[in-house]
Amino acid sequence: MSALVLADVDLYYHRVQALDRLSIDVQENEIVALLGNNGAGKTSTLSMISGLVRPNAGSVTWRGQDLAKLQPWDIVAAGLLHIPEGRRIFSTMTVHENLLIGGYLVKDQKLIRQRADEAYALMPRLAERRSQQGGTLSGGEQQMLALGRALVGGPKLLLLDEPSMGLAPLVVKQVMQIIEHVRRNGTTVLLVEQNARAALRIADRAYVIEGGSVAMSGTADELAADPRVIEAYLGA
Repeated sequence: MSALVLADVDLYYHRVQALDRLSIDVQENEIVALLGNNGAGKTSTLSMISGLVRPNAGSVTWRGQDLAKLQPWDIVAAGLLHIPEGRRIFSTMTVHENLLIGGYLVKDQKLIRQRADEAYALMPRLAERRSQQGGTLSGGEQQMLALGRALVGGPKLLLLDEPSMGLAPLVVKQVMQIIEHVRRNGTTVLLVEQNARAALRIADRAYVIEGGSVAMSGTADELAADPRVIEAYLGA
């Protein structure tokens, strides 16, 4: 059963159309990747799901609930957590403070501490730097911190925008392994990624977005073997 459904969505920024009758779905406990070039509409899709922008037409539902009728903070409270491009950690706060603030909607302080400990166990590098300011971390460590902060919030759906951007290949592999772990623990993932090869290795299904519309879709294996995807996104 599909948990997240976007049906015939149009989105405009003033007179510029960013999404054109876009229809995608994400099933429970699935990793779905959105692939495409810059300007294709991938980030706009995540922003719309998060309530940062509103669709001009069509519908966006999460477990049957109309997200277009909710405020962004209500969407977060429903368990939809968005890690935007650039990580957006709090640079002057420590690693530990960044993690704890991820649980600001969680009433149980013991649960917040437990989830922070789980994040440290999953990402030992963060544990080693728990007292450092976030701004002193490397790009890969900041991405891990952004993931850990989201996990403390207990996400039901994790929206990830370019988590591998600017990272070394070894760190990209580590980040993708963390995303796989998150899914194994029951979180549904919608992943926007320029690194199509890395995304298709961990995704169940994927959509290729061009000009704000779905150009191709299928299982990750199907798209990884499609000559059009190989030529455009994977190389020879």
